Amino acid sequence: RMLQESVDALLDNGRRGRAITGSNKRPLKYLADMIKGKQSRFRQNLLGKRVDYSGRSVITVGPKLRLHQCGLPKKMALELFKPFIFSKLEHRGLATTIKAAKKMVERETAEVWDILAEVIREHPIMLNRAPTLHRLGIQAFEPTLIEGKAIQLHPLVCAAYNADFDGDQMAVHVPLTIEAQLEARALMMATNNVLSPANGEPIIVPSQDVVLGLYWMTRERIKAKGEGMFLADLDEVTRAYGSGMVDLQAKVKVRISQVINDHVGNSIASTKVIDTTVGRALLFRIVPEGLSYDLVNQPMKKKAISNLLNTAYRRVGLKDTVIFADQIMYTGFQYATVSGVSIGVNDFVIPDAKAIIVGEADAEVKEIETQFSSGLVTQGEKYNKVVDIWSRANELVAKAMMDNLGTEPVLDKDGNLTDEEQESFNSVYMMADSGARGSPAQIRQLAGMRGLMAKPDGSIIETPIVANFREGLNVQQYFTSTHGARKGLADTALKTANSGYLTRRLVDVAQDLVVTEVDCGTEHGIEMTPLIEGGDVVVPLGTRILGRVVAKDVLKPGTDEVAVPCGTLIDEEWVEKIEVMGIDELYVRSAITCETRQGICASCYGRDLGRGHLVNAGEAVGVIAAQSIGEPGTQLTMRTFHIGGAASRQSAADSVQVKNKGTVRLHNMKTVTKETGELVAVSRSGSITLADEHGRERELYKLPYGAVISLKDGDAVEAGQKVASWDPHTHPIITEVKGRIQFVGMEEGITINRQVDELTGLSNIEVIDPAVRPAAGKDIRPMVKLVDEAGEDVMLPGANTPAQYLLAANALVNHEDGAQVNIGDAIARIPQESSGNKDITGGLPRVADLFEARKPKEPAILAEVSGAVSFGKETKGKKRLVITPTDGTDVYEELIPKWRHLNVFEGEKVEKGEVISDGPMNPHDILRLLGVGELAVYITNEVQEVYRLQGVGINDKHIEVIVRQMLRKVMIDTSGDSTFIPGEQVEFNAFLKQNDELLTEDKIVAKGQRVLLGITKASLATESFISAASFQETTRVLTEGSVTGKVDSLRGLKENVVVGRLIPAGTGLAYHKERKRKRDVREADKLKAQGGMSASADEVEARLTEAFSDK
Repeated sequence: RMLQESVDALLDNGRRGRAITGSNKRPLKYLADMIKGKQSRFRQNLLGKRVDYSGRSVITVGPKLRLHQCGLPKKMALELFKPFIFSKLEHRGLATTIKAAKKMVERETAEVWDILAEVIREHPIMLNRAPTLHRLGIQAFEPTLIEGKAIQLHPLVCAAYNADFDGDQMAVHVPLTIEAQLEARALMMATNNVLSPANGEPIIVPSQDVVLGLYWMTRERIKAKGEGMFLADLDEVTRAYGSGMVDLQAKVKVRISQVINDHVGNSIASTKVIDTTVGRALLFRIVPEGLSYDLVNQPMKKKAISNLLNTAYRRVGLKDTVIFADQIMYTGFQYATVSGVSIGVNDFVIPDAKAIIVGEADAEVKEIETQFSSGLVTQGEKYNKVVDIWSRANELVAKAMMDNLGTEPVLDKDGNLTDEEQESFNSVYMMADSGARGSPAQIRQLAGMRGLMAKPDGSIIETPIVANFREGLNVQQYFTSTHGARKGLADTALKTANSGYLTRRLVDVAQDLVVTEVDCGTEHGIEMTPLIEGGDVVVPLGTRILGRVVAKDVLKPGTDEVAVPCGTLIDEEWVEKIEVMGIDELYVRSAITCETRQGICASCYGRDLGRGHLVNAGEAVGVIAAQSIGEPGTQLTMRTFHIGGAASRQSAADSVQVKNKGTVRLHNMKTVTKETGELVAVSRSGSITLADEHGRERELYKLPYGAVISLKDGDAVEAGQKVASWDPHTHPIITEVKGRIQFVGMEEGITINRQVDELTGLSNIEVIDPAVRPAAGKDIRPMVKLVDEAGEDVMLPGANTPAQYLLAANALVNHEDGAQVNIGDAIARIPQESSGNKDITGGLPRVADLFEARKPKEPAILAEVSGAVSFGKETKGKKRLVITPTDGTDVYEELIPKWRHLNVFEGEKVEKGEVISDGPMNPHDILRLLGVGELAVYITNEVQEVYRLQGVGINDKHIEVIVRQMLRKVMIDTSGDSTFIPGEQVEFNAFLKQNDELLTEDKIVAKGQRVLLGITKASLATESFISAASFQETTRVLTEGSVTGKVDSLRGLKENVVVGRLIPAGTGLAYHKERKRKRDVREADKLKAQGGMSASADEVEARLTEAFSDK
């Protein structure tokens, strides 16, 4: 036994029983330790290694560098390029042996420096800053030698590296071989990485000082020196400004000649006199030819500069854009210096209105306190109301403060105040307004009021901090502040770790997805529509389809004419055409529907966002997708949002008011028409949209069951018109036929109660909840039937079922027995118990939940089949829901807890996948009932919502790539003639491959269902055991692999990195393809050489066994 235990401990200490400890009470190290965790063989030595020819140093700013340069300290360069220097010295005959060369380098003689400069010329080096969250965390630069010991970094690449100069360090690597240098220059050079791979926006965008400088030089100042002058051309502007005749911000008229390139590359030249300012004219001097003057004829805020660079990239190409970006930076620094913008405490102007606003809020709070003490409102209501009042007061103070900061009186020529107002030149305001630094929220804390603070657990303290930092905080306010500050620090630490872990799981699941062919020829795609929430278009269609390939011909609205042919790659020009034509839905190719077996095809992926053209074969799109989703993870919040007062009040909407003028369209709505001509909605998932004159949908509103709609489909409406209304607090039961009411099973005191309303004197009938009925009424099911004059049952239209409505517990009936009702009247109302304030998970945890495909607690219940709903016999605590399919197949039954609120009534028709009971959606149900397309749309929209809240742009296709990897497995239903076993999970590719083989042999194919795996599960379920072992649960994966005798075909990236081969991506893909071709040729030659005749004994044996096993 002791021998057994010591062997166990050697193999895996602590797996069984207590871990054996050494003399220092620490568990002993064991063999499995070497392959587990972060310090293991896999993660420490195989996937990430330290390399030669590298160094690291602190970085400082190099504002005079060009974009493709970096400053490299001489000392570092000498060390990094040593071998090159040795060979050069020998080659020149300056040193006879390597040893002599070494001595010379150590003495640092003059000629060594000359040779170093020569060696370094046009030899790119790579700079990397940890953490490398996306591929822009390593870029190549040409080194320039500098004195000192710090690396100089170009300010514009700081955003990509997320670097600042407060002591950050960066590592330098030297590519040695000529191929490596070539790749570094062609693919990794900073000048080739202008666009972000996550969203295709420029990432080389000026920030801070540069933005401030450009903003200051392009603002206009009323009554400045030289206002109203006419200037002949840009040279004259320069002379006038240089000689001090005119002020930089003066409004002048300038004659400007410009050449404008359009999309296609035609250039149009024009000369005209433009109203502008001196600063803008000076800025236009550095703009490359081909861009319009309108781009700079505005105050250059951060957004405008980004737009200017983006347009430059699309119109004049990469090279000119890079030169332009540098020029912008130099100009911005120059004018930021000249402007002399600085901050003094007097720049934070406290608005006069603050005292009044705070006073009013205080009074309101006192009022609520009195109500609370007299028992009119509960503790919770009081808390919510108080928090609301203070939030509103805070916003009002902030608004007053920004309005106050944002304007100032105009000075005339002699420097005296006038009554005119103009946009302010207050330093703080300019910094915030230009987007250089700071935000209204931060200025609010300095000059408004700090407002409400959060406790460490995320709840809000109801007494706000009324003071701001300029007035100063007293002891109590200071203490309250510490809560928020502490929470901020703790959050940041957690967030970084969690975000890193999410990125790691994403990379692991997606790593082997590489573009392997140009077109898989599929005809499938997913539908794209603009994202509309309420009255706003959140994401226009153009943004969503840019850079995608059209999957089906798009027709012009209302005609059979093809507007966009199938297979078009949509660029900026097409987006404009589509906007003009008013197309608001089209099918695009997607990673999810791509039919390539190993990898993915270029057409389904579309544009490579970081380069702006169709993606190249060999691009590792999986890793790019994972990085694009993971990299902004640190910007997401960690907290779960508790819906407090403000949100819960706003959610009880009771009508739809349109914002714009247009025509109304109803979507998947079942309605009945009342006698008054109004429509009543009798479906749950219906929505009403508003289309503008081009036929594009601008607004979308969900309509609940029982909403009264005052318009028909296709009617015109004016802006601000009310189109639908409903009661948010009750759920009506609407009759679809007219007739007389007949009560069934409604006995007073047993199943129903009569209540007389004291105010109105009307009597109401309330159905008693079965749980509190007397014994006699337990099994009686109260309902309302409709009968005609003769007392016969009225049938429902289009079905031969009588019109009878079961009444749920607590339903209120507002008609008497025998009353007459018309179509669209409400027979009864079910009060909606306000489902308590739920926490909604936000931020990072929400993204992780979506990608892990976790089932939510109490998910929405969806209809498993299409058919008519009825309710069977109830059991204790459960309702029995029965759906009778319309196509005559088996009846479907499901037991549902009593407390779940159902959206369907007896006799109603439901479609497969329709929501029966509300709740958070379960992605597995969506996949099973609605298919892959709907699932993709759901996950994409949910993930995007989290990122959109933080203002982070990520392209949809990255999320689709991850979803494709989550759908890699198929659950076998029937095995047919295949080797699969029903109920086992197999790779989708293997499944298709075997089915293809069976089809060619006319055998029965296997059938299966796609299953959705969370990213961790999907990573561990890859075919490659090396990849799975280096991810998680190493010992388990390796033991299982060795027991089942797994073979790794080294298809993915990770496996190849571990065994040290070129990866099958990028330039390595061609190498692997070539090797495979050569191998196939060799195999074919071998077979030829053997010929059909001379078969060896082994072969005969092999053939025989094959023949037998086929039987």
